[in-house]
Amino acid sequence: MSTTPVSNAQSTVLPASASKSSTGIGALTPADFLTLMTAQLKNQDPLNPTDSNEFLSQLAQLSTVSGITSMNTTMDNLSSSLLSSQALSSASLVGHGILTATGTASYVAGAPLSGAVQVPDGASSITLTITDAAGAVVRHITASPGAGLQPFSWDGTTDSGSAAPSGTYHVGVSAIVNGSTQAATTLLNGTVTSVTLDPSGGGVTLNTPELGPIALSNVKQIS
Repeated sequence: MSTTPVSNAQSTVLPASASKSSTGIGALTPADFLTLMTAQLKNQDPLNPTDSNEFLSQLAQLSTVSGITSMNTTMDNLSSSLLSSQALSSASLVGHGILTATGTASYVAGAPLSGAVQVPDGASSITLTITDAAGAVVRHITASPGAGLQPFSWDGTTDSGSAAPSGTYHVGVSAIVNGSTQAATTLLNGTVTSVTLDPSGGGVTLNTPELGPIALSNVKQIS
């Protein structure tokens, strides 16, 4: 009497949960995977049993996927914790002044517009030129030529002595270095009134009435 071996492929029945799941190995959950492996062992051909190396390889796959799932959960929890911590830390910046590299600001009559100039080495003179939104020159100011950050402040007075109206102004800086004129970096001050957090992890944005939204990563000084 002969016996026809039952092949692994014919005897292994896909559990109902596998067709509904979208996690784990392909469309299988770890539980589905174990069910399939158990069915494979029960129904294997006695004359051609499952290779032990293949079995160990399948176990390794399950271990790897389970480990990745656990790691993803841990990373999600860590990300949520970091975002909460970042929110608390950033909220403490409200009301503080910041200094960032920009040349344009919203000026309110009666409130000084201040900032600093990144003076290049070897500069003999520094001139700031303030222009209005139309590009018309409003005021020329000189700053210390000492290397490094040199502060400046504009009280809103024009070159003719009149008061400039509220509006958007641009501050450009030119430096004389070894007899040649070159541009220098302008940094302006702003006051943080609110903070915006990017839930996707894009960072923190500080909102200021003078400079608009400024990325925290672009802030040079906090006072």
